[in-house]
Amino acid sequence: MSYPKSQNIAIVDNIGGDVKFRSQAVKPQRELAPGECLVKMVCSGACHTDLHAVDGDWPIPPKMPLVGGHEGVGHIVAIGENTFNSPVKVGDRVGIKWLANSCLNCEDCRKGREQNCSKAALSGYTVDGTFQEYVLSWVYHVTPIPDKLSSHEAAPILCAGVTTYRAIKNSETEAGDFIVLPGAGGGLGHLAVQYARVRGLRVIAIDTGKEKRDLCLSLGAEKFIDFKTSKDIVAEVIAATDGKGAHSAVVTSSSSTGYTQALSYLRAGGTLMVVGLPPDATIPASVFFTVFRSQKILGSYVGNRQDAAEALDIAARGQVKVHHKVVPLNSLKNVYDGFKAGTIAGRIVLDISGSSK
Repeated sequence: MSYPKSQNIAIVDNIGGDVKFRSQAVKPQRELAPGECLVKMVCSGACHTDLHAVDGDWPIPPKMPLVGGHEGVGHIVAIGENTFNSPVKVGDRVGIKWLANSCLNCEDCRKGREQNCSKAALSGYTVDGTFQEYVLSWVYHVTPIPDKLSSHEAAPILCAGVTTYRAIKNSETEAGDFIVLPGAGGGLGHLAVQYARVRGLRVIAIDTGKEKRDLCLSLGAEKFIDFKTSKDIVAEVIAATDGKGAHSAVVTSSSSTGYTQALSYLRAGGTLMVVGLPPDATIPASVFFTVFRSQKILGSYVGNRQDAAEALDIAARGQVKVHHKVVPLNSLKNVYDGFKAGTIAGRIVLDISGSSK
């Protein structure tokens, strides 16, 4: 494959800044370090996390200037010399995830918590991400894409899918259990509905609006609760779960209200999976009733390489379908506006290959 000298990028120069599009040089092939690879992007999913990075919402600030994005799919065009035992080769179609790299040798990495590695590199946050034509990544962390998945279908699985899949897998639920999904009609949530159904769980979806209601119910949710019109969310969940409450809740909402009632509608022994990261959000938990009801609060942070492979395999076998809309990369600002307004159902995928010169 030909090696590029320059590329088009979507970049934010400072916290709270506007997205700008400009040309930038590509790292020369001779300068690629062992283990590094250059990936020519086909597309990238857009995630609410990208907006959090732009707005500087979290305690750990992102690098600036920043090229965002962490759900990219493309083809490897080069690999650094002296790369040992690479699991991928030039020409392979691969995915670039939130976790761009880790040491693979610390305690967290050895225990399958690669995302908690102290040396982790995060796409579109601590290193430039996938909103560009060519991305510098690492051969040991890019994820091969199954042949049966198109690039546009695969992209959202690399974050939204992996994140919800891991949270549901670790939610301490069994087939037939009730699981509540606040934010169920969004990019993460609509995939969570499907991964929960694959595991035989009974889904109670919480979100707002007819479009999201129709989407959630069509994907197999037993009940949809509109948080804007419901008079008592807790009571509705308990009534829908045999009067005992849900076995688990996986909160993917970008609003702190998704956590407000969660512990109140879980049954004894229930598990709250903390996934969504609203700015400055806290979880109001009574120590007495958390102990008395034997409830658990577990944080779940994206997923590791194995989670990614499993989540993609399930989608490739047709058990999970990404409901998405494809728009050009230069529509990124409009996508961010949609995130702010809460009007995006499913997932947005940015086409990048069409912008290549």
